[in-house]
Amino acid sequence: MTTTTPSPAPARPLFDADHELYRSSVARFIAERITPFHAEWEREGQVPRQLWRDAGSAGLLLPGISDDYGGGGGDFLFSAIVVEEIARALATGVTGFTTHSENVAPYLAEFGTEAQKREFLPLMASGEVVGSLGMTEPGAGSDLKAIRTSAKAVDGGFELSGQKTFITNGHHADRVIVFAKTRPEAGARGISLFWVDTRSPGFSRGRVLDKIGQLAQDTAELFLDRVFVPADMVIGELDAGFGYAMSGLIRERLLIALRCAVALETALQWTVDYVKQRQAFGKALIDNQFIRFRLADIKTQACATRAFVDACLAQYLQGTLTADGAAMAKLWASEATRAIDDLMQFFGGYGYMREYPIARAYADVRPNRIYGGSSEIMREVIARGL
Repeated sequence: MTTTTPSPAPARPLFDADHELYRSSVARFIAERITPFHAEWEREGQVPRQLWRDAGSAGLLLPGISDDYGGGGGDFLFSAIVVEEIARALATGVTGFTTHSENVAPYLAEFGTEAQKREFLPLMASGEVVGSLGMTEPGAGSDLKAIRTSAKAVDGGFELSGQKTFITNGHHADRVIVFAKTRPEAGARGISLFWVDTRSPGFSRGRVLDKIGQLAQDTAELFLDRVFVPADMVIGELDAGFGYAMSGLIRERLLIALRCAVALETALQWTVDYVKQRQAFGKALIDNQFIRFRLADIKTQACATRAFVDACLAQYLQGTLTADGAAMAKLWASEATRAIDDLMQFFGGYGYMREYPIARAYADVRPNRIYGGSSEIMREVIARGL
């Protein structure tokens, strides 16, 4: 099925003409280089490695990193645009661009040595090096201090041993920021970050994990068996990793909220277009009062979500968005996407067919209530600020 192009979103004052030119460029790249091939990549379980280099050439990678290090040199709104346009096109095979650009690269940019930044950020911006974040383990998800991967000091560096799972970009990654315990007895105060070369002896990848959605996004298990990491590949200070992780959560959760706001708006537009042309019992579905009123409710919810998330975006740009504010944005926006279940219902049997984007949205958007801290964790963060 050919998807209907959603109506243009209302003007958003935060974005100027340069931002909108960049948005057009990102949307064009996705339309030409990703959308026509996405179904094939879903069958293969990953996007081709060359796509990363193409995205780098087109300026989609590291848009917010200083141009001194090969990045786009833009403000955070350029990063938001990439996230939004990927969500608008349901191009979930490349959501790993966000992990690479907005999770991995900032650790290097903010906490890495000058040598690390000079060597790796330009390669990440070009797509020559794909970055990943090795945080989650089989027994440690939102509770970072429970990780068991260890880093033992040896001559010239450290030996890392452990297992990571649910790792975005795990198959393609050339480098992984691995969270490991340097002082296990210290709990959260004993976690350090290591910039691990995936070609290192002892490093191996498990299978690409079989998910119910986001089928083209490679998500893998990683194994480390006494992997040697030179001392100059430690990121930041030893034992400071937990604090570094917490500092990035506001940005990460805001980006998830932006993704969800766009996903809901887009799914709603698909559904409105469909019920206007789909006939049942001699009239368009939109003429059924129940459907019409439910769509009115969802439109109101989508508009409220957009207003709240954009307000949080403005606060982030001003440096005033708090941890509980970001948690509220993520909680509200991700929970709002539950409405996609109702939207799929209005497609009838066709809504369960993956050739219709609403079916893929139903499965692909669901993990946003887990990513970056589950909804339950968000409620705990918010409650602490009461």
